[in-house]
Amino acid sequence: MNAILKPTASAAAASLGTNAQWHARRLAATPRGVAVFGDFYIDHAKNAEFWDIEGRRFIDFAGGIAVLNTGHVHPKVQAAIAAQLQRFTHSCYQVVPYAEYVSLAERINAIVPIAGDKKTAFFSTGAEAVENAIKIARSYTKRSGVIAFGGAFHGRSMFAVALTGKVQPYKVGFGPFPPEIYHVPFPCHCASLEETKHAIEQLFKCDVEPSRVAAIIFEPVQGEGGFNAIQPEAVQYLRTLCDEHGILMIADEVQTGFARTGKMFAMEHFGVSPDIMTLAKSMAGGTTLSAVVGRADVMDAPHPGGLGGTYAGNPLAVAAAHAVLDVMAEEKLVDRANHLGARLKAKLTLAKSRNGLIGDVRGLGAMVACDFVTASGAPDAELAKAVQQAALKKGLLLLTCGVYGNVIRYLFPLTIEDSVFEEALAVLDDVLA
Repeated sequence: MNAILKPTASAAAASLGTNAQWHARRLAATPRGVAVFGDFYIDHAKNAEFWDIEGRRFIDFAGGIAVLNTGHVHPKVQAAIAAQLQRFTHSCYQVVPYAEYVSLAERINAIVPIAGDKKTAFFSTGAEAVENAIKIARSYTKRSGVIAFGGAFHGRSMFAVALTGKVQPYKVGFGPFPPEIYHVPFPCHCASLEETKHAIEQLFKCDVEPSRVAAIIFEPVQGEGGFNAIQPEAVQYLRTLCDEHGILMIADEVQTGFARTGKMFAMEHFGVSPDIMTLAKSMAGGTTLSAVVGRADVMDAPHPGGLGGTYAGNPLAVAAAHAVLDVMAEEKLVDRANHLGARLKAKLTLAKSRNGLIGDVRGLGAMVACDFVTASGAPDAELAKAVQQAALKKGLLLLTCGVYGNVIRYLFPLTIEDSVFEEALAVLDDVLA
């Protein structure tokens, strides 16, 4: 494969300098806490491909960490942003509202798997959505406790990172964290529902009574935790538990939403209605937009002025989100997620049977991942990194994840051309051999 050696740098890129020069400038100008994987700098992109400032081409199986389900600069998304740019870029919705915010809320309310009347508020980031979801839950229930899960990722702001169930690198050195947050084992392929039930029973006996718990928050498929899908029986158990004790169920669909799992939203796989959902990432084609959507009575609990933000529901991002919803319907991206995900899982399953380095292949729709393990079956983070680096040398960008760092996740745009997808699968074949 010679995918990375196409001299297609733009004239603007040619004047920027080399990757090495910018790498040195980055180290001098930006803090180490903002970890950067690539030592190359993007110049331009199209759908599932991008080119760096030295003209090297890459196939993007990272998608800006699940943000680009509709690909880089989709023409319809690009046109929607350009049209909005000619009208206005900011007014602060809370000061001078605009109709597109309201109509997008109506569209989101119509498609989320929440029973009854719904309402939506927009924010800027996934972490901001999560924090506002907790504020809403506390306001509605008049309670303060929150239950989250080991392996979870809910963001990097202070309350969101406290909810996150992974210490390294997200929590190290940042404590103490907000109180009344409790973690229990996540019921997926690596922990049983009985373990979760026992942990919650112990929690209610030893740490917090159910009448003080405002919400239980979970990702239907854990993202940073390793693409771990929750057990269907566990979702029903949590719904029953919440109903029994007046606790709100919050489904964090920041990474799983918008066709990634082969449904518009991952909760559709489980047939259970949450009370609140958090959305972000692929909702707006790479622009900064997130949302909290929930039961109307729950969403109306905070007093006027209790929710919002200067940039929340930015007009350019709202325009992009309208276009994204159009593209997802017109290009049948839910169906395409299932089709592409099945092809990838078949390829990884075959590789597993050949070399024994892959411990598990899993995923809903196109939210696919695989574990890398030692001969004894122990997590092998170094092997996962070696596969990632070998693929990168051949022009395929992959991301690792998982509590042990031994998982590779595949987050290609759902709009990827068949020829580019096949090229990427050939690179994987080559590397995994």
